[in-house]
Amino acid sequence: MPHSTRREFVKSGLAAGALAVAGSLPLRAGRQTATDWVTLGKSGVKVTRLAFGTGSFSGQVQRDLGQDGFTRLVRYAYDRGIRFFETAESYGEMHRMLGVALKGIPRDSYRIMSKVTTRQGVDPQEKFDELRKLANTEYFDIMLLHWQHTATWPVDTARWQDGIQEAQSKKAIVSRGASVHGLPALRQVPENKWLDVAMIRVNHKGKSMDAEDYNTAGLGNVPEVVSHVQQVRRNGMGVISMKLVGEGTFGREDRQAAMRFAFKNAGVDCVTVGYKNTAEIDEAIENLNLALA
Repeated sequence: MPHSTRREFVKSGLAAGALAVAGSLPLRAGRQTATDWVTLGKSGVKVTRLAFGTGSFSGQVQRDLGQDGFTRLVRYAYDRGIRFFETAESYGEMHRMLGVALKGIPRDSYRIMSKVTTRQGVDPQEKFDELRKLANTEYFDIMLLHWQHTATWPVDTARWQDGIQEAQSKKAIVSRGASVHGLPALRQVPENKWLDVAMIRVNHKGKSMDAEDYNTAGLGNVPEVVSHVQQVRRNGMGVISMKLVGEGTFGREDRQAAMRFAFKNAGVDCVTVGYKNTAEIDEAIENLNLALA
């Protein structure tokens, strides 16, 4: 065989071998980002990994922006790819302000999660209708039982659980869950068959996280919280992290570390962060992108 011909033969053989090996390997997943759509477990609801929270100090931070300022911030987040917005009955005017801010944007292009206060003497259907009207939406993608902080919450909230299921049958609510505070309440979550979604406090330092006393001024039990988050995920629920930045007390380095911890160590699906300006939105997107890299 002439030298040049043999060289070409070897090159072609090596190329074919490389292709064969490459073909036998799984394709590498594409780069994950903060604004990817992810499915929250068995709920089937798709949300962006990063959410827009409206409850900084019970919504005071967002309310202080005024409607025009808040609307500009919501629209900025939407344009940057954040399409998941969360609020709660206890956040004052935030349902109404969020409804105004999102007016005119196609409803199927974003998701809304609300949280209802499970008080006595209130008709669940009337409350859901009131919140839908305030938020200017025909339905909520997720409705959570808000601030469950006792070990008996699964029994205590039975009437509200039934109410949410009734609203689901009317398509006023798509999926359901609970937000919990304190280890006694959190311990009831992993084996709970009613829940589709759990909202759990997660950060690397334990600031404003779950301890035996839900209202402790001290640090939470990070290892136990993480173990419950991981069990919840194994049992098919979606997990949304809150208190990621320690109620606004963390500096930039800790905000980055908290984002890495939530996704890499705890393994949450999504995180909600409250914002007061566009720089905070940009930073949260950057921090989550870095955490996922």
